[in-house]
Amino acid sequence: SIVSTMLTIVAGISIVVGGVGIMNIMLVSVSERTREIGIRKALGATAGNILSQFLFESTILSVFGGIMGFALGYLGAFLIQLVTPFAPHISWQIVGITTAVSLVTGIIFGIYPAIKAASKDPIVSLKFYR
Repeated sequence: SIVSTMLTIVAGISIVVGGVGIMNIMLVSVSERTREIGIRKALGATAGNILSQFLFESTILSVFGGIMGFALGYLGAFLIQLVTPFAPHISWQIVGITTAVSLVTGIIFGIYPAIKAASKDPIVSLKFYR
């Protein structure tokens, strides 16, 4: 019970840290693509279009990270099996839970960057040039 609780706490902290990393990546993406956002808005893209684009990108990023994390975790369990009597077992429920948690993490931590991108003024965005 104690080990399970500690693993849950560590997993929760890892999810939050990963989510903050996704949010930072997306904020950098928004700031680097300010001109693109301005051009899309000037051509008729709505705030909802911009919002859904950045939300979709953050979700894809986090789901891909979740799948890679699951794969690396299973690989680690397989390598541990070589030296211990424990055998890893893939449960499709765990795969589904992993994917769902990754999806929700991407949505939650992608909301702020997506809103920031969607609320940019097209005139100010078009002036932005490096």
